[in-house]
Amino acid sequence: MSDRSFGARFALPPAVEAERVRAVDQLYLLDSPPEDRFARVTSMARCALGVPMAAVSLIAADRQWFKQVDGLNLDGSIPREQTICQATVARTYEDDFSDPLLVIEDTRLSEFAELPAIRADGGVRFYAGYPLRGPGGHAVGTFCVYDTQPRTFDAGQRRTFVELAGWAERELHSSDDLERAAAVQRQLLPPPLAGLPGYTVHALCLPAFAVGGDFYDHYLVPGGVVFTLADVMGKGLAAAILTATVRSALRGASRAVDRSGAQADIADAVNAVAHQIADDLSGTDSFVTLVHLMLRPEDGVLDYVDAGHGFVLHVRGDTTVTPLPGSGLPLGVVPDEIWTSQRVELAPGESVILASDGVLDLVSDGCDVGPALRFVAEHADPAELCAQIRALSAAHPALDDVTLVAIHREPLP
Repeated sequence: MSDRSFGARFALPPAVEAERVRAVDQLYLLDSPPEDRFARVTSMARCALGVPMAAVSLIAADRQWFKQVDGLNLDGSIPREQTICQATVARTYEDDFSDPLLVIEDTRLSEFAELPAIRADGGVRFYAGYPLRGPGGHAVGTFCVYDTQPRTFDAGQRRTFVELAGWAERELHSSDDLERAAAVQRQLLPPPLAGLPGYTVHALCLPAFAVGGDFYDHYLVPGGVVFTLADVMGKGLAAAILTATVRSALRGASRAVDRSGAQADIADAVNAVAHQIADDLSGTDSFVTLVHLMLRPEDGVLDYVDAGHGFVLHVRGDTTVTPLPGSGLPLGVVPDEIWTSQRVELAPGESVILASDGVLDLVSDGCDVGPALRFVAEHADPAELCAQIRALSAAHPALDDVTLVAIHREPLP
């Protein structure tokens, strides 16, 4: 039996596998450097169980990648279809699954006998593996021990092995810190906008992982209402830290600009923030795309700056959808870049949609904006648009954050 056909035996349903691989990605560990905290687990396993080899690994879409491996001469990863661990993961999704621990006392007498690691001289003759759970309870990897000789595990060794697997799992995802970071990021999103007669605002922010690099913001200022949608390059905790920095800087700069008088320009806030965070962006090799605008409610005038974002849509009363032109590069790309504002009038019955790349990926191929324009035209009502985007994101989890703000000026009575 070929490795590929053997691997098909342990294939999961596509929807389940997509969610499982997403959970692997959410750990932010694939291809990361070795860490002592995992080495302590494998070292303890070899000592306590008297085995020559131990490993902590993740099972990605097409490979088994070893975060820590002791006693095996491996170069980072092996094809998934050549591993026993694919079975350790797959059996956790079986209807009659009861015992997570998979012990094979002599691999050459098992269905895995033809795998390269077992056929080789001095290959694996004993295997014990335990699935490691990640986000959503999915089996994201394994904790394993191996021997070059057949052997057995008594009850005490089994208990010890399971306890060591629990230790490895706790180290694997460090869930407490990640969950706290996610909770803080959710709390930084603004509450629903009140005190804006004649307008409705709908917004959503769905991080691809526990935390993300997108954010939206809106708040009242004496001259009107300020809205922001920004996308910091990258994902995860690193992007989330920069996101909080950009959000805070824009709030401060926008309020300062509004206090400066009637001649103030919304672009002044973007230019001030770009200068303020230039060193941070340069030091982290990052950049930020954003749309920053101010709405004057009494006449629907919108002054906006599109800094490399490129996905701002004007929805007219007849549901015609037109992209609004941009006005500059992302923040952090070119030192001393200057941004200018542009103006559009929002007539009664019209909307402006601000959306991140994640939305574009959901409703098109990520390059052609045509399908996105048609999708927005078909769901011109902002509440319906947000509901549709939520449903698509739930059905097809994206690898990019999904953020959208819809500003609608209500029709005249």
